Amino acid sequence: MNTKTAIITGGSRGLGRDMAINLAQNGIDVIFSYHSNSQKANEVISEIENIGQKAAAFQFDANNPNSGKDFIYKATQYLSEEKGSPNFDFLINNAGTGTFNKVADTSETQFDEMMNIHLKSVYFLTQAALPYLNNGGRIINISSGLARFSLPGMSAYAIMKGAIEVFTRYLAKELGDRKITANTVAPGAIATEFAGGSNKDPEKVAIISSITALGRVGEAEDIGGAVAFLCSEKAGWINGQRIEISGGMLV
Repeated sequence: MNTKTAIITGGSRGLGRDMAINLAQNGIDVIFSYHSNSQKANEVISEIENIGQKAAAFQFDANNPNSGKDFIYKATQYLSEEKGSPNFDFLINNAGTGTFNKVADTSETQFDEMMNIHLKSVYFLTQAALPYLNNGGRIINISSGLARFSLPGMSAYAIMKGAIEVFTRYLAKELGDRKITANTVAPGAIATEFAGGSNKDPEKVAIISSITALGRVGEAEDIGGAVAFLCSEKAGWINGQRIEISGGMLV
């Protein structure tokens, strides 16, 4: 039996790390990107290998759209050497960071950075990956609850995530003849290092908890299992959908 392979951008920590671990627990090999912290990447590789799956990590700078092509090249070269084929089964576009500025204070540089990281690099990395994505495969793009509800200071980030949701629907439509599904996962507020770790601030945690039906802030561990489910046989009829994982935030 040929073990399936997932490619995840931003898999060395936070949400991406939990996705990688959950996929490995489901018997899937993982290739992931890291931005600069090779030590964290190596720790995740060890965790996945301890589960019994293969793992590899390559550098990727989401602020440089050309870097995505290089990352896919390295990943497919590795697969050719390791498995005899450059093809893989699941693409999860997760890498990202946030900027906190109100519209009146957002610079063009900050706007362009959000566009490069969350939209342009995702678009062209996916384009580079499509020839190697097996028919019947899955694409999962990570969006945000902020594409549905609005919190001051996150406009540039949220605009790009809204665009990713449109992009996902087009992927679902255009790749249907290859039986490739494309879906969006939109996490709510998660207590990670994202945007400077502000969701770990006790005052903000209290506010988030008060507007969330399940009464707490999200954790990275709340997301990975859902992504792994979307990569399972049981999720094959889910396509072109936006799935928010927020504990019922601002419902």
